[in-house]
Amino acid sequence: MRYRRARIGGATYFFTVNLADRRGCLLVEHVDALREAVRRVRRKHPFEIVAWVVLPEHLHAVWSLPPGDWDYSMRWHQIKGGFSRLVPKGELVSHGCASKGERGICQRRFWEHLIRDDDDLARQVDHIHFNPVKHGYISRPVDWPYSSLHRFVERGVLTADWGCTDDCAGDFGESG
Repeated sequence: MRYRRARIGGATYFFTVNLADRRGCLLVEHVDALREAVRRVRRKHPFEIVAWVVLPEHLHAVWSLPPGDWDYSMRWHQIKGGFSRLVPKGELVSHGCASKGERGICQRRFWEHLIRDDDDLARQVDHIHFNPVKHGYISRPVDWPYSSLHRFVERGVLTADWGCTDDCAGDFGESG
């Protein structure tokens, strides 16, 4: 089956990438390997990371591609392959993956969404930064170490209490 994907050069896209074993924690256990795989791909095939969050078994990202370039699929293929090569072996490999010489760490497919406008971008970036709270890993988005939220706070785009509910606002000494 061939999936239809948006292919607009220079556009901004939201992505979800999952591990094959959704019960695992491989992404955070080997986050440095993921970072290195991304660095290697970006050196050869540049793209801007607008926002990113890495959770134990999946990640979300927003990328902006260079003008005229729409090939995010190749970038994800190389990132996932690079990550797989950097992670020590030890996982169970399905017969199908083994027959193709693959480890099968990440799901083959990924989900992408073409960002339509500034409001859409803001919603997707908020989704990324709030995702660790949504999944119950933490109560304050700023407490998740594998998130671009920290860059947004450092630049003054967001405050450290962004995304806090009344339950966690007290942790900062004030409400709101």
